[in-house]
Amino acid sequence: MSTIEKALAKQNNAEAQIKKEVTTSHQEFEQVVSSPADILNIDKKSLEERGYLIDNGTRKSIKDEFRQIKRKLLNNAFGAASKTLDNSNLVMVSSSKPNEGKTFVSINLALSIALEQDKTVLLIDADVLRPSINRELGVGNVPGLIEYLLGEKETIADIIYNTNIDKLKVIPAGEPHHLSNELLASDKMESLAKELAERYPDRIVIFDCPPLIGVTETLVLANLMGQAIVVVEESKTQLSDIQKATENLSDDLALGIVLNKAIKSHKDMYGYYGYGYGSKA
Repeated sequence: MSTIEKALAKQNNAEAQIKKEVTTSHQEFEQVVSSPADILNIDKKSLEERGYLIDNGTRKSIKDEFRQIKRKLLNNAFGAASKTLDNSNLVMVSSSKPNEGKTFVSINLALSIALEQDKTVLLIDADVLRPSINRELGVGNVPGLIEYLLGEKETIADIIYNTNIDKLKVIPAGEPHHLSNELLASDKMESLAKELAERYPDRIVIFDCPPLIGVTETLVLANLMGQAIVVVEESKTQLSDIQKATENLSDDLALGIVLNKAIKSHKDMYGYYGYGYGSKA
C-alpha cells in the first residue's frame, strides 16, 4: 500500500470513528431528553379516591365549582383585567393558618386549568417548610425550588417537570433547608417570579404558598403575584383570622376567597367541599 493510500485509509477510519461518536452522543442525548425520570407519573386513581378533580366524566359538581373559580382567574390573567395587574398570570394560593385545604384547592385548580384547550398550567410547591404537593400527587422526592434558589440547579428548566397529565407541569419544593423561608424572600425568588411572568405569559402559574399568619415571607411572595386566593375552612376559620391574613395584602392584588369543606348535602358523598369566589372588602 502506497503512502497516499495509507493516509487515505487513516483519514477514512478517523471519519468513521467521529461519525460513530456523534451518533452515540446523539442517541445518549435523546435518551436523556425522553428519560422517564424527567416525567412525574401522577397517581390518578389515588387522586380521584381522595376527592381530586380527574377528567373521567365523574364529579360534575366539583368540576362546575372549580370551573367558576378558574374562569375568574383566567379572565384576570388574560382578559381585560390583566391590563390593570402586574404579573397577572401568577396566582398564589394560601390560607390564614395551616390545614385549611389550600393544597387541595391548588391542585384542583391546576387540574381544572389543565383541561383548557389552549392553556398550560405550572404548579409550584412554595410551601417549603411543609411541602405536600409531591405527596398528594403520589410522586417521589426530586430536586425543586429549594435547589434552584440555593444555586444547585442553574436554570428554571432544570426544576420544571412534565407530568402524565397533559398540560400540567410541576415545580416541587425540593429538599427542606434551614433557610427555606429566607430563600422565599430572596432576590433570586423575585427574579424567578419575574421570569415566569415574562417568559411564559400564556401560562397560569399557581404557587401553593405557606399560610399568611405566622410566615412573614408569604407576604413578600404576595407582592410578586398578580392574583391571590385565600382558602377558608367553613365552621373553623375565624373572621378575625381572615381579616388578619388579608389586611396587609396589596390593594393592587386581585384577591379571591375560597370556602373549603362546606357540607352541601348528606346524600352527596362528595358534598364535603364547597367553593365561593369573592374580593377584598
